[in-house]
Amino acid sequence: MIRQIRTALRNLNPNEVRTLADRPVTFGVLAADEAIAGEIFRCLIPRDSSEAQMRRAGKHIVRIATEDDFARCDVGFAESGVPHPANFFRFDPMDRKGSIEAMLENREDDGVPLARVLPGLRDAVIDRIIWKVSKENAVFTVATAVPNIIPTVAMIPWAVGEFASDTAFLTMNQVRMAFLVAAASDGDIGYSYQKGQIGSIVAAAFGWRAIARELAGKIPAGGGLISKGLVSFAGTYAVGKGLERYFRIGRRLTRKEKRQFYGEAFEKGRSAVEKIVRRTNHSAAAPSSA
Repeated sequence: MIRQIRTALRNLNPNEVRTLADRPVTFGVLAADEAIAGEIFRCLIPRDSSEAQMRRAGKHIVRIATEDDFARCDVGFAESGVPHPANFFRFDPMDRKGSIEAMLENREDDGVPLARVLPGLRDAVIDRIIWKVSKENAVFTVATAVPNIIPTVAMIPWAVGEFASDTAFLTMNQVRMAFLVAAASDGDIGYSYQKGQIGSIVAAAFGWRAIARELAGKIPAGGGLISKGLVSFAGTYAVGKGLERYFRIGRRLTRKEKRQFYGEAFEKGRSAVEKIVRRTNHSAAAPSSA
């Protein structure tokens, strides 16, 4: 199994994440009301940001003053009611989180480079990374457990090649998540910089695999698929939260915190995994009904 994981990791190039993270981005602030402009700036650069973070973030923000300024911006926030181009999104000072989510939903590729330079967007971007990778791992686990279904590029767009085991794929995807979380946290990216994190991910792979087998054997039919998908989802989610904690305050999760996030993932991920199982079962049944 270790050999399979090592082979899978050779297919994972951290330089791709570095290239994404280092892509230059400029964020526009469009507001007629100075108070709203101030709210947007505080959203992008929270008060607890360091002086260095403030200076760096300021180099990536443009206060829109003329039409020409729009051309300098990749994405931005606009005060409600103020006309704006398609790459600007309405900012609601009463719902900062919702405003950020709406922007990221439409500009996903900008998430990591934005989070790297704008600390106010970091939490939302990392949450999306963790959720997305957790779902990818649930999709892969469920798909490989169903006859006639082979995980495809349509399911996991970035994946290339075949994997000797689901453990190898899931571990590789968690390591990829570690690179992305490091990038969004403005941390160092790569195997040499993240040895401890990657070692913990590989060590944990065997534990949740055993749990998945145990649950799948105790729950019949579709319930077994749901349990397998949930274990993959929850294991990946807990790993992601551990990475987030490490980059935020420099320490790992305690055993109690791991159990807490694992349980939280089971509750949050159940609906998503049930949908994955329904779609997978439908795809498996489609050829025979054609």
